[in-house]
Amino acid sequence: MDVCLGIDVGSVSTNLVLLNEENEIVVSLYLRTRGEPIKVVQEGLKEIGRKLGNSAVRVEGVGTTGSARYLAGVVVGADVVKNEITAHAVAANLIAPGVQTVLEVGGQDSKIIILRHGVVADFAMNTVCAAGTGSFLDHQAARLNIPIEKFGELALQSKNPVHIAGRCSVFAESDMVHKQQVGHSTEDIIAGLCDALVRNYLNNVGKGKDIQEPVVFQGGVAANVGIKAAFEKALQQEVIVPSHFAVMGALGAALIAKQAVKKKPGTKFRGFELSEFNYETSSFECQGCPNICEIVNITMDGKLLARWGSRCGKWDSLVEAAL
Repeated sequence: MDVCLGIDVGSVSTNLVLLNEENEIVVSLYLRTRGEPIKVVQEGLKEIGRKLGNSAVRVEGVGTTGSARYLAGVVVGADVVKNEITAHAVAANLIAPGVQTVLEVGGQDSKIIILRHGVVADFAMNTVCAAGTGSFLDHQAARLNIPIEKFGELALQSKNPVHIAGRCSVFAESDMVHKQQVGHSTEDIIAGLCDALVRNYLNNVGKGKDIQEPVVFQGGVAANVGIKAAFEKALQQEVIVPSHFAVMGALGAALIAKQAVKKKPGTKFRGFELSEFNYETSSFECQGCPNICEIVNITMDGKLLARWGSRCGKWDSLVEAAL
């Protein structure tokens, strides 16, 4: 079986997808990054190898995306490295042909992608405020002593959602405490929090965007049925949640890799056994100019793979050779 591998390495999760020739997902993994992207990618490939067992699989191409896409690309031997906007748009178009709006809410950031005729026409990202992301929901669930998996279900049980000041995570938390102290139910407070997150998202990330149907909601937070319901209430339209909502970035990376190797056959993939290799990172300060850039080295079993970090591109040739 010929497959393509997609890897999406973010700050919270690392996702891997194996895609067959019919664009069906053979294996998918959702792992916590835990601040160790290289180690988690190695663990993911080892797990995929274990799941495949004795299956005859040939990896035709590999694509990486996410905030650590270049690092992951060097480590695994990627054939193509793409930004998250492109990867999520490509995946959404496969799952929901004709999609015009993609809402993506992850653990540490959120984004909106506007597509027209299958092409990205506009997008926006939020990477500076936690109030519109999954990490904020995680924190509030822990504070309320409620499993995050139950958060959405409780929100749907609300009869009278309260208004939570969701523009800032600090103000939102203090507002929640106040609502608890005056006697509002936990269900109403959770529903109000879901509404606040959606309101914050639409007022910041989605501000000025032409949100048209079909609308696809993806990213880890799409698991929260309360947030989905809040989006549908705010937009007054149906919101589609794909079955593989949590790994859409990796799915898109696999699709992009599949197209890339058609134009240039052959893959640079190092193999599933790269979990046995020893990768190390180090850094030094470049003294070539007053910028004093921090240059990062990536080595595999003592062999230098790549360097990056210079503003002028002085060290970029090594990165290009590695990719």
